[in-house]
Amino acid sequence: MVKFLETALIGFVGGLLFEFFQLPLAWMLGPLTAVSVWKLLTKRELNWPVGFKNGGQFILGYSMGLSFTAESARQIVHQFPSMIISTTLMVGFGLVMAIFISKFTTTSFPSAVMGTTPGGLSQMVVLSEEIKGANPTIVTFMQTIRMLTVIFVVPTVAIHTFSSTEEFSPLIESSGAEQATIGLETLFFIALIFIVTKIAVRYKCPTPWIIGPLLSVAILTVTGMEPPVLPSSVSIIAQACLGVYLGLSMKVNMLGDWKRLLPITLITGFSIVGFAFFLAYVLHIFYPMTMATAFLCIAPGGLPEMGVTAHTINADVSLVAAYQLFRVFFILFIVPIFLRGYFGKNDQQHEAADVS
Repeated sequence: MVKFLETALIGFVGGLLFEFFQLPLAWMLGPLTAVSVWKLLTKRELNWPVGFKNGGQFILGYSMGLSFTAESARQIVHQFPSMIISTTLMVGFGLVMAIFISKFTTTSFPSAVMGTTPGGLSQMVVLSEEIKGANPTIVTFMQTIRMLTVIFVVPTVAIHTFSSTEEFSPLIESSGAEQATIGLETLFFIALIFIVTKIAVRYKCPTPWIIGPLLSVAILTVTGMEPPVLPSSVSIIAQACLGVYLGLSMKVNMLGDWKRLLPITLITGFSIVGFAFFLAYVLHIFYPMTMATAFLCIAPGGLPEMGVTAHTINADVSLVAAYQLFRVFFILFIVPIFLRGYFGKNDQQHEAADVS
């Protein structure tokens, strides 16, 4: 209990500091930074139950689902080919970065490939344990640094480059959240969506605690049922819960020679963000969407982080969520097939060559 209270207090202080200095995603990145730094400097063991992370994802998924409309559904169908092309290009660029890393460092090619795949940190780590030649520790380190780079750089660029003072509208103050209360109608919808989410968990849907409520609320909203908006305080708590969990999951010192690998990992992280910016510009030219929306659609920062940022700068949250969801499914179901097939085939070839 003491460890939990210490963790909560550190996260709260981090959120307050980020809010005071008006930094982006204050109640997500503030707790994330505070917990990570505290753990790294003090070497203390902190505790944060996974249920708080799940609850935070549930609330954020619920809030993002409210942004879907019948018109946004039509846009998503119209832009589906672009989702396929942009996601494939992002994964392909990650492959180019992997070749660069494997040639200029002692990192194996399989480790580099899974360490630079844009998105899917936990999935790539699990997959790295199944493939010969891959080092799960290196993959975890590279994915962690890439994720930190993206979730700090992308919101900062998006907020300070693409939003004006008039457009700025934090998630916790949007859609009437400041006047919202939790009544019987809200509790009914939450219970209904929670049941759907538990079914998604039961059948092992990818990231069920955010996809379950997001899709459920989106379907209800598009069909005209319109679940109620949650109070702003609930959104703050949800962001903080997820931020603390992400902070505890960061293990920057897990690798003995991390100082050697850190610079090139940072370079690849920034390069991936830069390539995402280029693709976003192309998307902005071909489709009637703002540059902010296009950038958050392409940026490999994760659904919760990019969704909250989209709310903050009044980007099209439904489109951002659609692109990010597609990449989640693409990386979970398509990328592993190619990685297993490619590296598995190479291993078999090496074994055949050794026998001959």
